[in-house]
Amino acid sequence: MAKRTISIVQLLILLQLCKTVLTLAARPLAEVPVPVRREVYDNGKIFDVTHRVNPKMPSWDSKEGLGEFIWLVSSMKNGSLVNSSEMKLSTHTGTHIDAPSHVYDEYYDAGFDIDTLDLEVLNGPALVVDVPRDSNITAEVMKSLKIPKGIRRVLFRTLNTDRKLMFKKEFDSSYVGFMSDGAKWLVENTDIKLVGLDYLSVASYVDLLPTHLAFLKNREVILVEGLKLDDIQPGLYNVHCLPLRLLRADGSPARCILIK
Repeated sequence: MAKRTISIVQLLILLQLCKTVLTLAARPLAEVPVPVRREVYDNGKIFDVTHRVNPKMPSWDSKEGLGEFIWLVSSMKNGSLVNSSEMKLSTHTGTHIDAPSHVYDEYYDAGFDIDTLDLEVLNGPALVVDVPRDSNITAEVMKSLKIPKGIRRVLFRTLNTDRKLMFKKEFDSSYVGFMSDGAKWLVENTDIKLVGLDYLSVASYVDLLPTHLAFLKNREVILVEGLKLDDIQPGLYNVHCLPLRLLRADGSPARCILIK
């Protein structure tokens, strides 16, 4: 069996690596920088409109919130070479996107999953509008908003943002959302292909399935739910919203940003 040899250069590199590791391990905690979590980037030009996934965020029909969703299965403190986590959560957690297969079983069987959504629709000019605070989004409300023809992406900021519902652990079924007549009116009378709303569903709790069916029937409208529109002024932006590329998934958490 041949003996392995190590050169002087290799030995010096190894010694330097060991020295670096020991130096980092002995570094006082006070020297470790404090992480900064931002909502606005590039001097006020980029806005993160994604809710941070955390155990206390609301989860559908739950009084206890999302709960623990991520676990450190390999830990450097316990001798592993790296930290490595696993997570378990619904594909409709926090800021997320629905696929047509979410509410149509035939679309699920046919494979119209999150991986089939059009990225062109999910990225481009978008209009942020304030919705009247005294009702769900009906056909009459849609008419009153007077959204111009040619607008293809609209984010609807509602009373949900004012009430900070996405920051409350307990699910609140009184949230504002679309009624089915509002969804049908939008599909039939506007050019909108991306609909975004500021709670866990774009559809009102009292008209949940019919509204989703109206939006997703033709597989042309993409629904983005759970947006963080605090401090976002109405107007035109560029939206960029990317779901995870998950085969067979009927939805996916997403990272969404607005750019002035």
